[in-house]
Amino acid sequence: MPKLLIVIASTRPGRVGLPIGNWAAEGARAHGGFDVEVADLADLALPFLDEPGHPRMGRYEHDHTKAWSATVDSADAFLFVTPEYNYGPPASLLNAISYLFWEWAYKPVGFVSYGGISAGLRGVQVLKQIVTTVKMMPLSDGPSIPFVGSTIHDGEFAPSPIVAETLPWHLDEILRWTNALEPLRQQVPLLRLEMPPGAPPRPPVPAA
Repeated sequence: MPKLLIVIASTRPGRVGLPIGNWAAEGARAHGGFDVEVADLADLALPFLDEPGHPRMGRYEHDHTKAWSATVDSADAFLFVTPEYNYGPPASLLNAISYLFWEWAYKPVGFVSYGGISAGLRGVQVLKQIVTTVKMMPLSDGPSIPFVGSTIHDGEFAPSPIVAETLPWHLDEILRWTNALEPLRQQVPLLRLEMPPGAPPRPPVPAA
């Protein structure tokens, strides 16, 4: 089965992203279409981007980058569990995306967003623009949770019926795109050979 990496974006103390992420992971495992792995950015504690080279080159110097690269590279699709801060995504998630390049390429990404009246959707709209620059395919219509404080009880997330019903449908959509993009992901090892002037020539594009 393809691997789905669920990324819990918030690192803020007292965050509600962890119980929501645990709920999403449980739902993804019950869905049955993916092998599921969870990456909690609070546990990873990536420093503010500290690699001297451009991530497109993949010449990482730090062990934390190499570990993050291996985690993301092994996934076929992503589900970002993210709040909205000041109409945008959290800096922790932007930083995690910026560490890498080819590891994200040609993989679909869905979103479970949460917040106040906007349910985190403004942050997701910003993310959709950003992930396309690293060749990800952002999907629409993921679960969005308004007034999220009212959904957390004794540290557990209690989704509304519409949120609970939306997650399996969203996972179906992620799986469709995961399968559709598989031929492009197979080209990534060749595309990684693309280098600046003076390096070996670019590989040919396979015929349709």
